[in-house]
Amino acid sequence: MKESFFVLKKIFLLLLFVAIFCNFALAQKSIKMTFGKGGTINYDVQQKTIAVSYSGTIIFSGAKASVLVNGTIITVDSYEEAIFAKESLNDDLGKGLKYTLTYKDKNNPTLIQSFYTYNNQSYFITQIEIISIGQQIETNYISPLDLGKIAFDKIENLQTVFVPYDNDAFISYNSKKLNSISQNTSAEVGIVFNNTSRNGFIVGSLEHTVWKSAVKTINQNKESLFSAWAGYSEKETTRDNIAHGIVKGDKVSSPKFFVGYYSDWRNGMEEYAKTNRIVEKPFVFNWDKPTPVGWNSWGVLMEKINFDNTTKAADFFANSIPQFRVGNTAYIDLDSFWDNMVKGGFAGDFSKLKEFADYCKSKGLEPGVYWAPFTDWGWKDGPNRKAEGSDYTFGEMWTKTGNTYFDFDGARAIDPTHPGTLKRVDYVINKLKACGFKMIKIDFLGHAAAESTSFYDKNVTTGMQAYRVGMEHLVNALDGQMLIYAAISPNMATSRYAHMRRIACDAWKTIEQTQYTLNSVNYGWWQTYSYDYIDADHVVFADVNEGENRARLISAVITGTLITGDDYSKDGIWSKRAKDWLQNKELLEIVANGVAFRPVEGNTGKLTTELFEQKIGKDWYLAVFNYSKTNNNYAIPLERLGIKKGGYKLQDLFTSENIDVKSNTINLNLGPKDARLFKIVNR
Repeated sequence: MKESFFVLKKIFLLLLFVAIFCNFALAQKSIKMTFGKGGTINYDVQQKTIAVSYSGTIIFSGAKASVLVNGTIITVDSYEEAIFAKESLNDDLGKGLKYTLTYKDKNNPTLIQSFYTYNNQSYFITQIEIISIGQQIETNYISPLDLGKIAFDKIENLQTVFVPYDNDAFISYNSKKLNSISQNTSAEVGIVFNNTSRNGFIVGSLEHTVWKSAVKTINQNKESLFSAWAGYSEKETTRDNIAHGIVKGDKVSSPKFFVGYYSDWRNGMEEYAKTNRIVEKPFVFNWDKPTPVGWNSWGVLMEKINFDNTTKAADFFANSIPQFRVGNTAYIDLDSFWDNMVKGGFAGDFSKLKEFADYCKSKGLEPGVYWAPFTDWGWKDGPNRKAEGSDYTFGEMWTKTGNTYFDFDGARAIDPTHPGTLKRVDYVINKLKACGFKMIKIDFLGHAAAESTSFYDKNVTTGMQAYRVGMEHLVNALDGQMLIYAAISPNMATSRYAHMRRIACDAWKTIEQTQYTLNSVNYGWWQTYSYDYIDADHVVFADVNEGENRARLISAVITGTLITGDDYSKDGIWSKRAKDWLQNKELLEIVANGVAFRPVEGNTGKLTTELFEQKIGKDWYLAVFNYSKTNNNYAIPLERLGIKKGGYKLQDLFTSENIDVKSNTINLNLGPKDARLFKIVNR
């Protein structure tokens, strides 16, 4: 009897163990990690894949991590299992949980994939670390999410956007139907969305001081896939002639990647930009002054600038348009060729340049200047020319790419880590500070981010690491004394170092140039939240009709700042338009807000939506553009603008004309090559 009892007890314990083991095994088929108020990250233990759902909708599935280590691709399939852990999280983005999957194997380095989740955020952040004790890791490819299947909508309903790495060479954003392409590679951030419903999925890098990164969307067997990785180099996009630099160490981390799904992809892009600014905080000093407005000489005067015509331009701003201000000042900015006023070159007499700066200040204006600090424009004259500020030659400083050098836009890049480059920065910036300049437009910054086979600083092995060295040195040299405006430059990596950035490449006056600029606002307006301001380049009124003038002006107003560019040293139609329009209080109130308008549509390819909207306080604004050569009629439902049904009228901010909105639809007729800017007010 006693023996039977023990037998039964053993059987019971065995069955209990089997039950516990089976339940444990079942539980371990997947691991769920939550984020926000409805988000779930599901890790399939057997397949080692990541799937994400939001409020029950599967956003993507099947994504795996992969890395390149010492020339060999390693995926998470190379490991038997992952060790799962979680811990509390409390950082600048909020409170939540950090989940980790740790992959260990005696034949491979350790991989740790982290998921940063937040209680009150509708996104999560993921990152991969490669760790190898006693052996140096070398990699230029690292992907936390590879070949995930996008599942939130049918492929035929979806758009994907080519986001450029920079704003050079008149590059454009491009919104493409996903089912009409084989693949699309976008720099730093990928967007997939339904333009009708606006539902959209976003994944993008949040750190830009080591890696260039990209997101690829793929149409494969009627499925839409995506991969997000760091180590991106492509001549037509990043401008690099060689592969991405190798990142080395016993521990190498990918940038943190933002992952989110939104009922309106525009909200998601704005949140992505704001998160960038929190995760990768500005290195530049805090801008606490009003929105910058003013004039830049490259619009018309270009290489013809001199003391006489630039001081006359300052006179025009001081005497003829004294109300063209946000706050108490406007900037009078000398672009390239300001050395026309310097006798003897950079080593010569800067007294005339100082006289110009002093003259602007005497008129209540702020003087500005220009420089391209990481370029050599005289490289064809040979390598033995002495660089300003040191005994180094330019040939010693040139950025090396194999057996040649990095040449683009007619200029040769100089190594941002070279002591000659850094001494030259100190020398020139000290000269400009001594003149009293309060703004600097810095240009061709992409040259500083070029991949190189060998930087002077051997601890620097990637273009982004070099960019950080050069830009931090430049910002430190400026010592908080100037507003920093970036022109040609990397889109995302520059936000640490500049207050203000031009959204596209050069533009002057025509409707085609207006449309080109607004293509970048259409798909890059969200950068208004990663910089203090984004800018539409100098506005020129000369030699085109009133409609094109109005369109060009509105393009600047809705981008966030207003820099003009005509030759105001002499009279013309441009000066009349400036007097009539640049002192318009309603326009200046929008500029003072300093935030770019949103696009209404996102399915325009390389072209541009005709409609942009913004809510400022309790007021709604609508910009309408006609880029064509014929009249256009518009029927715009208020619902598409996110405005509640009601009784409204449109107030034209140029003419003060009022137009009634009937049946909750805005009906307009607009002439060729023209634009209007309206405030939507209650009847």
